[in-house]
Amino acid sequence: MFADQMSAAITEARTLTRLDDLSRAIWQGLNASAVTDEQAQSLAELLHARRSIVRGDIKPVGIPPGRRSIFPPRRPQRPPLRPVAIARRRHLAASGGLPPSLACKFTVGELAALRIVSDEIRQGGRCDRSLAEIAARAGIRRTTAQNAMRVAAALGLITIQERRRQGQKNLPNVVRIVSREWLQWLKRGGQRSKPIGFKKADPTDKEVREKGRSGIPPSASDRQHGHESHSEHPKKGIRLSRGGFGEGSAR
Repeated sequence: MFADQMSAAITEARTLTRLDDLSRAIWQGLNASAVTDEQAQSLAELLHARRSIVRGDIKPVGIPPGRRSIFPPRRPQRPPLRPVAIARRRHLAASGGLPPSLACKFTVGELAALRIVSDEIRQGGRCDRSLAEIAARAGIRRTTAQNAMRVAAALGLITIQERRRQGQKNLPNVVRIVSREWLQWLKRGGQRSKPIGFKKADPTDKEVREKGRSGIPPSASDRQHGHESHSEHPKKGIRLSRGGFGEGSAR
C-alpha cells in the first residue's frame, strides 16, 4: 500500500524539491519496515528517472532536434501600424477602466490590457481571452499584457485560474476581479461618485430668489434696468418716486 502511494506521488511530482521529499520518505519507510528492499530499490529507480525528466535531461518522444517543445514556436506579435496601436492603447488607458487609486500603479500599456479584461468581465463575469488576443485588442505586446496580469494578481486585484492540459496546448487562463473597489467602479460605469470642484451657479437663480420674495417674477424691463425704484402710473402716466413727486407732476 505504501509502495503504491509513493509510486503515484513520484509520477505526479513536478519539482525537484518534491522529489527530494519523496526520497526521504522512501528511506524512512524502509527503516520502519513499510516497504521491502526490492520495493525501495524500484521506487528509487523510478524517482531517479522522474528527476531526469523534471530537470529536462530526458525529453518526450516526438520533439524535433533543436526545439524545446512539440508545439510550433510562437511568432512575435507586432501591430501592422504602430501609430494606430499607440493611439489605441492611450485611448483605452485614459478611458477609466480602473479607479484612479489603482490606475496609478500601472503603465499605459498595462492599463490598456486591464481595460480589455474589465470589459470582458463586465459582460460575462470572467475573462477567458488569451494573452495574444488581449494584447492585439489593446495595441500592446504579449509580454506587456502578461506583466499587467502578474502585477494585478500580486496586488490582490484579480485571480488567475490556469487550465493546463497534459500533452495538449493549454487553454487560456480564466481571470476574475476580486477587488471590491474595482468592482464598485465598474458597477458605477467608471464614473466618479462626486464631481471635483465647485458647483456652477445657475443664471436663473437670481430670478428664482426674486420670485420667492414677492411672489411675482420680475419683468424683462426690471431685469434690464436693474430693478429701478421708479415706476410708471398705469392710468395717468405720472412718474412717481418713493421719496416724493417726480418731475412734471402737479404739486
